[in-house]
Amino acid sequence: MSIEFVGMVFPSQWSESKGPRAAGFDLDYLRHHARAHENAGFDRVLIASGPGGADSLQIAAFAAAQTERLGFMVAHRPALTSPTVAARSFATLDHTTGGGRIRLHAITGITAEPGEGDFLLDKTARYQRTDEYLEIVRRTWASDEPFDFDGKFFQLKGAFSPVKPAGAIPISFGGSSDIAYQIAVKHADLYALWGEPLSGVAEQIAKLRAAAQQAGVAAPRVSLSVRLILGATEELAWERAYQILAQIKQNPQFAEGSAWSKRLKGTGSERLLAAAAAGDRHDRALWMPTASAVGAYGDTTALVGTPETVAEALLDYVDLGVTTFLNRGYDPLYDTVDYGRWIIPAVREEARRRELARAS
Repeated sequence: MSIEFVGMVFPSQWSESKGPRAAGFDLDYLRHHARAHENAGFDRVLIASGPGGADSLQIAAFAAAQTERLGFMVAHRPALTSPTVAARSFATLDHTTGGGRIRLHAITGITAEPGEGDFLLDKTARYQRTDEYLEIVRRTWASDEPFDFDGKFFQLKGAFSPVKPAGAIPISFGGSSDIAYQIAVKHADLYALWGEPLSGVAEQIAKLRAAAQQAGVAAPRVSLSVRLILGATEELAWERAYQILAQIKQNPQFAEGSAWSKRLKGTGSERLLAAAAAGDRHDRALWMPTASAVGAYGDTTALVGTPETVAEALLDYVDLGVTTFLNRGYDPLYDTVDYGRWIIPAVREEARRRELARAS
């Protein structure tokens, strides 16, 4: 089984070390960055979604038109639009991008978004709503006849879409709460985790597999999101890591007392911060200060070292059951090229060698 690599693109060049994120567009940069991922051997790129950014489906459509094979993991917030409308939108995009290049990445969100018309605060209820939403999306894709749905959060009469996906659109899902595992095993083919220490990732994979066993289904594959900071030598890699950390600390977006610093933190962020409190470095190469500096809002931990060290660190996660890596850099375009040169082929080749050794 080949290891899947996912990168990330934004409408313009940005990372936490490059100052506050703006809402502008640099389509030339987006075009070059998408093509760089394709040339580097990435399977897909994640496209973020949120009230502070561009529409993820539209960005995916543009980037797909600039590439030939690259897939897109399109972040989507359940319940901000009708599930049947979302189903048609993703099915349409699946056709217009040539089929097989789209994955719906469901993000429940850690709290309500009143500015988007979302006022549901209770965490369990939010996941239950996501459950209904994804069930409707999948039924809309599959049903040849109109159907009714009478749920707690959605009621539909005669729901139907003649627009079906070109093929099966996979769904990925993220979260670190117990209920998240239960919803994921019902709907997702891929479960996304952030870059925790090996013990934490093993714990979450065990919970996911237990939820799948209880539901009587196969467990989703597992994705790990972690940043990579490379250097020709260990000394140079760590020198670069500390330079990046200093740049992040100079970014007013993440300054103490800023609106960003006051954001509510979900279970995943709390887990990263707890690991950071236990120490800056974990396992072979995991480094936590980049997460602490931004409030651990997402894929903010890093693996630091030479390409050989970082590849081995990724393979440590493969040994736990991880099959997909979401890796983005702090110098996005150049890091994409370096990952394709040094990391992706090395990890895939060694993972394949180990798999053949186990089978023999």
